[in-house]
Amino acid sequence: MRNYVMTVSILLTAAMAVGGCSKKHEADNKAALPAVVVKGTSSETVKSSAVPETLEVVGTVRAGTSAVVSARIPGSVSILMVREGDRVRKGQLLGQLEAVENLANAAVATAGIDDARQGVDEAKSRKKLADSTFDRYNMLFNEKAISRQEFDVKQSEKELASQGLSRAESRLKQAQERSRAASTISDYTRITAPISGIITSKPVDLGATVFPAQPLMTIEDEGSYFLELAVPESLSTRVKPGSTVLVMLDALGAPFETRIAEIVPSVDPSNRSFIAKITLPQKALKSGMFGRGAINLGTTVNGITLPKKAVVEHGAMTSVWVLDKDKSARMRIIKIGKALGDRQEILSGLSEGEIVVVSGVEKVIEGSKVE
Repeated sequence: MRNYVMTVSILLTAAMAVGGCSKKHEADNKAALPAVVVKGTSSETVKSSAVPETLEVVGTVRAGTSAVVSARIPGSVSILMVREGDRVRKGQLLGQLEAVENLANAAVATAGIDDARQGVDEAKSRKKLADSTFDRYNMLFNEKAISRQEFDVKQSEKELASQGLSRAESRLKQAQERSRAASTISDYTRITAPISGIITSKPVDLGATVFPAQPLMTIEDEGSYFLELAVPESLSTRVKPGSTVLVMLDALGAPFETRIAEIVPSVDPSNRSFIAKITLPQKALKSGMFGRGAINLGTTVNGITLPKKAVVEHGAMTSVWVLDKDKSARMRIIKIGKALGDRQEILSGLSEGEIVVVSGVEKVIEGSKVE
């Protein structure tokens, strides 16, 4: 029994020794594997340079010309000929309101013109009779055939007939003006486009009851759009019309450089900012789009920049490949700033003199040798 135990112990010791030798051999082989060599890349030495001082602000795309079509009289929407997205031309009929009372008033006013015109005709006839009668009595008075009192009566009748005609003509003008006003109000039942453009909003539907000043639809001119940037009022002396702006619209992709076209001369007291308007020449824009602008403040600061293609983004992590003394690649986490054309500002994570891979970064892996 004792000999058996000793034999098992010797076998276990031998097995452990063999296993240890095997692991050591594998580790030695692994350490002996050569590093991966990466070719076809280029690198750049990190240098500090003058970087334009800019202000990054967000804004919203707005139409340069827009019109809100509102109801001018109460009524119900009886006809609606457009919907959101439709393009319309100036003067085009968009819909119709049903306003029975206004139409009735217009009809009454039109009838009043006919009545007033008849009154004028009657007054003219009375004046004509009074004039001819006066002429005869005047001859008789000159011949001493009638008394002074009879002559005065006919003269008064002539003057009264003339005044009656003036009053009748005045009533006719008043009736015509009332009819014109009633017709104008009646025309308010017609909803027409004040400008040419696209319908961007239509908050009412067919059959809805509307009231004066209630918005019916919004029309925007597609030919002119602005990016409105909210700029802090503390920079009002540094941001002016003509200042260079690098604009980025997420919906369109590539950034582009332009200039501030207009500064709104008022400050919003709720957020202490003023509006800078940037003309947008692009097509396929829509009011309400989100945009960003980097406004050049006209000064420079020292900073570090790298080509954008050198920056590797993995979700929320941003990094670059830095080469150590033996040209082995090491991942370095960095913090980026604003975009400067085809280069990217680096806020932290790099120091002057370090060497960074700037092209072919997709080939590089941790620890690889870069040639």
